[in-house]
Order: sequence, then C-alpha cells, then structure tokens
Amino acid sequence: MIPINLAFFVRDSHDLQVHALYPSPAGATESLLTFDAWDGVSASDEAIREMETDVEALLVNRVGYARQSSPAEYYIVPIDVCYQLVGLIRIHWKGLSGGTEVWREIATFFAGLRAKAEIPSETFYA
Repeated sequence: MIPINLAFFVRDSHDLQVHALYPSPAGATESLLTFDAWDGVSASDEAIREMETDVEALLVNRVGYARQSSPAEYYIVPIDVCYQLVGLIRIHWKGLSGGTEVWREIATFFAGLRAKAEIPSETFYA
C-alpha cells in the first residue's frame, strides 16, 4: 500500500512507531498509512525486530518485481544509505517518470548494495 515500490521503514525513538518513507523528487516523503501489518512482518524476522531505532532501516525495492523484471529486494541498512538514495533521486529525476538517467542511477545504487550484502540463512518475503 506504499504509493511506489521503493520505500524504507525506520523505528522512531520519539514516538516508538515505525515510519515508512519513500524517496521522491521532493525528498523523503512519509507515508500516512497505518502499519497494522508491521507487527506481523517484524514478528517473522529477527533481523527486522533487532533493527537499531533511529539508526537502521528496512529498505525495500519492489520496482523490478512490479515490472516483472527482477525479484523484490530487502536490505537492512544504516539510515544514511536511505537518504543517499533520496539524494540520488532528487538530483537525477526529470519529468513525471524520472527519466532514464534516474532509473539507471537507482539500478547502480542497488547493484552496489547487492555486492556488499550479507545474505541471511533464511530469506524474508513480504
């Protein structure tokens, strides 16, 4: 129910809630959705339950999955990595759909994450 297929989820120490944000040409935009499903997601995955509040985020990339060109990707990353993606999108976005340059940059960004990722023994699917 996130308006796009690219988002990150972070637990906030001020209100002890999980916030969903998605990178956009305007910056990190917070989703106003309710998170009833979050309890189920976190209950099923220890790494997600143990994410450091305000410091780590679950970064979800379902762009390729939505286009039926690649599987969905899920990463637990430092929050600054998410804002690096936000900045990349702000810099490279053109027109309504972003243009080819931004999508090439996003692909390169996730290729870099894949190259550095530690793969858990159990895979999380949402």
